[in-house]
Amino acid sequence: MRYRAGKALILALFSIALAGCGSKSQVQPKQVQAGDLQSEVSDPQVRRFYQARQWQPAWDRKSEKALINIIAGAPANGLKPELFLKADLPTEANGREAALTAAALSYASALARGYADPKKISAIYTLPRPNPDIAAGLADALGKGDLANWYGSLPPQTDEYRALSEAHLQYLQQAAKGQSAPVPAGKPIKPGHRDPRLELIASALASNGYLPPLPQNAPAPQRYSGALVAAIQQFQSDFGLEPNGIVGSDTVGLLNSGSALRARQLAVALERLRWLERDPPATRIDVNTAASFLDYWRDGAHQLQLRVINGQPGKWTTPQIQARLFQLVANPYWRVPDRIYADELSKKSRAYLAANKFAWRDGRMVQLPGPKNSLGVVKFDMDDPQQIYLHDTPFKSWFAAPERHRSHGCVRVQNALDFAFQLAAEDGVTDKFQQALSSGEESYVKLKREIPVRLLYRTAYWDGARIRFVPDVYGWDDDVARALGLERAAPRGGYRQQEDLGP
Repeated sequence: MRYRAGKALILALFSIALAGCGSKSQVQPKQVQAGDLQSEVSDPQVRRFYQARQWQPAWDRKSEKALINIIAGAPANGLKPELFLKADLPTEANGREAALTAAALSYASALARGYADPKKISAIYTLPRPNPDIAAGLADALGKGDLANWYGSLPPQTDEYRALSEAHLQYLQQAAKGQSAPVPAGKPIKPGHRDPRLELIASALASNGYLPPLPQNAPAPQRYSGALVAAIQQFQSDFGLEPNGIVGSDTVGLLNSGSALRARQLAVALERLRWLERDPPATRIDVNTAASFLDYWRDGAHQLQLRVINGQPGKWTTPQIQARLFQLVANPYWRVPDRIYADELSKKSRAYLAANKFAWRDGRMVQLPGPKNSLGVVKFDMDDPQQIYLHDTPFKSWFAAPERHRSHGCVRVQNALDFAFQLAAEDGVTDKFQQALSSGEESYVKLKREIPVRLLYRTAYWDGARIRFVPDVYGWDDDVARALGLERAAPRGGYRQQEDLGP
């Protein structure tokens, strides 16, 4: 997949760092009149705020200045200040009072639960979202004269959020310094090779923060080796490519995309984090469907990370949902959805269907349990109306692929049987699960302690040590970026749908 950041994208992101907000001059407003203020306010949230305080004014010079300074710092959260204060504040007292409150509540809500509504920009989104009492919080902060600390408490208070925030500001600064000249396309460059593009590659790596800037009048690299190879490998690893050190078309495309696109990606990632509950379930399974891996947390401690295979771009994407894993299914049947049958299996020969153990049961095609079953030997059942679930697969070699978007929407789990035994042991049902497996028949083992599963889409994330980026294979970053007032990325290359045996 190739990326490139155009001038419009760079300017749009650069404006985040430069944008001012509110009035350039502090004015002494006339006395706010409660009756006049009621007629000035139309926003329901703002009206509720003033109704709770009997329509008494909330702002003085000191609090107004504090708010303007706080909103000017919105880029630290990946947000444009002008989303909240679009122009100079009114000089008329009631209008100014109402405008300040509207901006204060809007920015607080954006920090506390996200600026955009994920259910309006996503076809399917069922993850719970925070819903704090913003109006009460603002009133309390104004009463205490402590707006800065209150606003600082609203975003996620996690190491990951802080790391993404810092990286976003760094990439904005790099974008402001200007983009290096693009690296031309050409034959792949392997370690040890010579190539006239090496100087441009070194410059692009420096502009992306992977190498120190080349000293002025320094000789261009003559051979692709040493620190240059190491920097490319780290760059490839961070951006979801195989870190083989070969400078091919994908690596060149990412080098040319520049810091502006990275800043945009981080702004989207920060917004997605704000959508999530501040106290997620201590025991849970999180699947990043952009990067195709699973994290398992037990009682707040990270237990393991596994690779997964999830939905293809297009009509088979894996949705953003939260659902409860409530039982293990040993030796599952695969009950083929009508859509998969119509699109793919209906075109197969009888010999193919028989060889892969497909049969008709009660008017529906199923795949019988066994070594060729597309669900493998275990299915992790979830109470999800979308009928998405986790499962094993007989095609273990696919987990080694760097690009693992090839299913029909469900999630295949690396080392699924071992993972199922771990969950069974922690739940005290190991014997039941072993007996179910040994039966050779489809058998159900309910968990005593249900486990929330969150399917998340995150193209930029923190792995505990570094910020990682992966391609936006579903194109969903564009939807969030548009809601945040950011430019769209360059068009993505087309994705060829793959025929796939399995859900």
